[in-house]
Amino acid sequence: ENRPIPEPGPNEVLLRMHSVGICGSDVHYWQHGRIGDFVVKDPMVLGHEASGTVVKMGSGVTHLKPGDRVAIEPGVPREMDEFCKAGRYNLSPAIFFCATPPDNGNLCRYYKHSASYCYKLPDNVTFEEGALIEPLSVGIHACKRAGVTLGSKVFVSGSGPIGLVNVLVAKMMGAAAVVITDLSAPRLQKAKELGADFTIQVKNETPQEVASKVESLLGCMPEITVECTGVQACIQAGIYATRSGGTLVLVGLGPEMVTVPIVNAAVREVDIRGIFRYCNTWPVAIALLASKRINVKPLVTHRFPLEKALEAFETTKRGEGVKVMLKCDPNDQNP
Repeated sequence: ENRPIPEPGPNEVLLRMHSVGICGSDVHYWQHGRIGDFVVKDPMVLGHEASGTVVKMGSGVTHLKPGDRVAIEPGVPREMDEFCKAGRYNLSPAIFFCATPPDNGNLCRYYKHSASYCYKLPDNVTFEEGALIEPLSVGIHACKRAGVTLGSKVFVSGSGPIGLVNVLVAKMMGAAAVVITDLSAPRLQKAKELGADFTIQVKNETPQEVASKVESLLGCMPEITVECTGVQACIQAGIYATRSGGTLVLVGLGPEMVTVPIVNAAVREVDIRGIFRYCNTWPVAIALLASKRINVKPLVTHRFPLEKALEAFETTKRGEGVKVMLKCDPNDQNP
């Protein structure tokens, strides 16, 4: 609350923040102080799913003006390296990323950010939808990497926020049928509401049994599996479930070392692909939201003012609802 209002640099904008979603990674940093090699060594502001209003621009900014409502892409390359030149700036080792140590996030009243990574929101796209572009982008990037297309049969493993956006995007990209698994019945119900064709509540099944259930519901093995949990047994199920010659995309992050039936994947030519965040997705997401081709509004199940951030984080930690949204501007009643 007492942090000074930052001054934007020549190519930056100062934003009055509006909506910030809480991600599982935010909770993980809060609880454990690290994710893999990213270790919190100093106090750090969390938050990377965000939207706000432009208050002030740097001298070099021409495409935005005060009062513009924008969605913030949290990953900003620091230098034009080989990955940026190839259009895959998300892989740049020098990238700035909100709320990844040592970079501060945007869960605050005022925040400055690279103007090139602030995208103007159309009038018919709300601040909350703008904040949800970040998780939606994971779905867009994953489904593109997976090659979802007209008539695809898709298996989504895990019905958390990222599993749900993958359902939305897969259906949007032409998937004929999507089956999704989870431990939680309420989350599977939400997946149904968002367009999943079939749901499987996993209890004590082996990975092979899960794969068999997927095949039974779809009437065939899926060409594409999108694994959103990072859990070893789920990755195993993903390999067993995917049709020979198909693609498994690993989205969820679990332990560094995982035991998987790699020979099964190899002899059946199942391609295993990773994704890291996203790139070049904000314009696509904004177009989809503005045209009402995708509806992310049902993802938000809880809202808190910034003053109740701790309560919001506790709610997310308990796994209640789907997406918890924080409101940073006490004077603005817009959604």
